[in-house]
Amino acid sequence: MTMSTERDLAPRPPHTAPSPRPSRPARWAAHAVPFTLLPTGLWRCAMGFGVPLGFAPTSDLHESHFPGSMTVYVIALSLFAEGLGLLTLGLVQPWGEVVPRWVPFLGGRRIPVLCAVIPASLGALAVTCITVIGAFIWNAPENLADISDPYGPLYWLQTACYAPLLAWGPLLGVVTVAYYRRRRAAERRPSASRPPRPGPR
Repeated sequence: MTMSTERDLAPRPPHTAPSPRPSRPARWAAHAVPFTLLPTGLWRCAMGFGVPLGFAPTSDLHESHFPGSMTVYVIALSLFAEGLGLLTLGLVQPWGEVVPRWVPFLGGRRIPVLCAVIPASLGALAVTCITVIGAFIWNAPENLADISDPYGPLYWLQTACYAPLLAWGPLLGVVTVAYYRRRRAAERRPSASRPPRPGPR
């Protein structure tokens, strides 16, 4: 058996066609996710730097406690949440399908569809449940109905900053479904770059 024949008989890696370009609604939804988190993050950062937001002196969130150790926490929480929101962009960007080449050991590898879809789906479900439940108990006695919490214009400011979070889960769900359908469509369509099978010798 010649070396050429051995190469012809060697197993070939699977080839798939490039994924279609994400639809415009999917791209808009993905780019909207970080903006649903931005108002809340800015509100928390303002609190962390001691901006008066209507909390009574008896509250742990009163401006007299900031800046302080809690400042690091609220800023880190805001950055972490915004980072999660920015990850949604991976579902409409090439780095959400192929690991960037600068990543050690994994660079250039294609990301399995379910490795992206399962975490994104669970995240969309969890965020939706948390934000919907939070909306129902927003004015509960243990929440913003407490006498030490903001009221009047500052209450409505806080509510306006948190309200966009209700869109986070549904938007992530829409982008995840679009990602799954796009990747599966590419896998079902044979690639034009597939090398031809060798003829009989």
